[in-house]
Amino acid sequence: MTDRTRHPEKAHRPDNEIARKPPWIRVKAPVSAGYLRTRDTIAKHRLVTVCQEAACPNVGECWSRGHATFMILGDICTRGCTFCNVATGKPDAPDQFEPARVADAVVKLGLSHVVVTSVDRDDLIDGGAEFFVRTIRAIRRKSPSTTIEILTPDFLRCDPAVVHGIVDAKPDVFNHNLETVPALYPSVRPGARYFTSLRLLQLVKERDPNLFTKSGLMVGLGESRQEVLQVMDDLRVAGVDFLTIGQYLQPSSKHHRLARFVHPDEFVAYEQTARGKGFLMVSASPLTRSSYHADEDFRQLRKAREKMSATI
Repeated sequence: MTDRTRHPEKAHRPDNEIARKPPWIRVKAPVSAGYLRTRDTIAKHRLVTVCQEAACPNVGECWSRGHATFMILGDICTRGCTFCNVATGKPDAPDQFEPARVADAVVKLGLSHVVVTSVDRDDLIDGGAEFFVRTIRAIRRKSPSTTIEILTPDFLRCDPAVVHGIVDAKPDVFNHNLETVPALYPSVRPGARYFTSLRLLQLVKERDPNLFTKSGLMVGLGESRQEVLQVMDDLRVAGVDFLTIGQYLQPSSKHHRLARFVHPDEFVAYEQTARGKGFLMVSASPLTRSSYHADEDFRQLRKAREKMSATI
């Protein structure tokens, strides 16, 4: 293990310079008509997207195709994860009309598949679970044919039963990202707990075994390959169907230090190993993000389950 892995607190040295991106990381600037249309629709409905707040490298491609990941419950997070570019502070009260506006934007953009996420809201007794339920129901009313993927926080300080309401609202995919390996949680996700996140995914499967579950990891934070493989095993024990693995990109010099750029060949190896461990679907590449190509991935996920069912 590197010294940076052994001593994660060193990730915040004053000279925490951002490494130059290799060729396989660079993306084109967003300029297409489709991008502008998506941007204008989001602005008109006064919505927040994780694409903007987290400075996603795929925003140009996704918005050009009319795809966006809506972020509900505002744009201020109550956590201070060192990898994340979303602002931290004291958030405003939830906007009661937000679920309806998200549904209107889904209709306007003609989305066949939508991803809804949120900031952490530790200030709310249910962590914002009710707003996920309301948003799912609003989309179902206004766009019944749209499939819905949710990417939730961990609801760490809530009664575990809050997740039951979300599951019972019947999203098509329930996603919660572990983000990194357990040893790096104190430096990367200091407000979270690895086994709480893992248990959340397990609770979803216990509530509805037919609901697709999904989780994601970043690599390049200082983890070892063996640690990543152990997380894969943990996720399979929790019944997770779909795993995404992408490259961590350091947003600024104030964020967790990038340990290294992982070569594309290593992502191929991770994907092959994950498939061998039994995941129905795996997406692993430098630019993979939780909602990247989510619509096509969901179609493949359903096909994979149908194929598996046909062989039983």
